Amino acid sequence: MNYVQQIRSLIGHRLLLLVGANVIITDPHQRLLLQLRRDGTWGLPGGLLEPGESLEETATREVKEETNLEVRNLALLGVFSGPEYTFTLQNKDEINVITSLYWAREWSGDIINDPAEGHELAFFAPQALPGNMDEEYRVYIRHYLEWVR
Repeated sequence: MNYVQQIRSLIGHRLLLLVGANVIITDPHQRLLLQLRRDGTWGLPGGLLEPGESLEETATREVKEETNLEVRNLALLGVFSGPEYTFTLQNKDEINVITSLYWAREWSGDIINDPAEGHELAFFAPQALPGNMDEEYRVYIRHYLEWVR
């Protein structure tokens, strides 16, 4: 049982503050690596902070778990929080997420999808993002595109 599951067992569906990291990984053609998540939507690699981790460690660990890639030289692009990052999940869990967004300037390894994490990994041009993507990830990608200009 991970940390969030432990807390959920104590508080039920009540609002839980969560801290996490997402990572923008680009290929040499400036396409973005996206993951087809288990809920059928596309998103960025990333996940939730575990006790004792830094946000950079969270970003690195989650990318490795979800894509098999080693990321280095992470650039912090921004921190996202506020009421627009409060959600009620399908299982009725309420969450308010504080997310650090990073860009992986360097990465290595073979891209391997972990079926426990998602269905597929693919690179997309910023102007050709898939339609079934949560607005949260579109906000992160727009922020990245403004940052690199």
